[in-house]
Amino acid sequence: MQVILLERIAKLGQIGDEVAVKDGFARNYLLPTGRALRANAANRARFEAERGQIEARNAERKSAAEQIAESLNGKTIIVVRSAGETGQLYGSVSTRDISEILIAEGFQVTRNQVDLKNPIKAIGLHEVEIVLHPEVETKITLNVARSSDEAERQASGEDLTSAEAIYGVDEDAQLQTFDPDAEEVFDAPAEDADTEEESAS
Repeated sequence: MQVILLERIAKLGQIGDEVAVKDGFARNYLLPTGRALRANAANRARFEAERGQIEARNAERKSAAEQIAESLNGKTIIVVRSAGETGQLYGSVSTRDISEILIAEGFQVTRNQVDLKNPIKAIGLHEVEIVLHPEVETKITLNVARSSDEAERQASGEDLTSAEAIYGVDEDAQLQTFDPDAEEVFDAPAEDADTEEESAS
């Protein structure tokens, strides 16, 4: 399908470009979200008539996105989740979760703006890209931990998947080494069979 772009679309083109896209991509994404128009004579005339307004609206959205990006850039968000000893989460952290967390922090970010290839399924520090506008991107760090205390320790570089981190146990100290020079202690020998029989009688 041929469409007229109403905003810059990565790997497709700039505002006003006519490009060929798959029908499904146009019907399910570009057209219903107002990012493009079908390329026909009527829409070409409409676009040219409204081009100034379209570009002005895009500039406003870009400016608003840049302000959010400036506040978000490099920010670390603590996410507390239950996890097993190896650090695997009981569940995951999805784009929806990240969006809700950011909104709770005062940032208007939709789940579609969170560029997360796969849900987060383990504790740790995870860098996540936020695409606020086709021309405005920023990155945040999610500190996923079992508690706020663990998040602080993790931020300082500690590995929270070890037994020492979880239980306060020094794994090295728990390893018992065999000393061949140490004296062996044997139990006292049992009485001989004859003595046992006499005692029994």
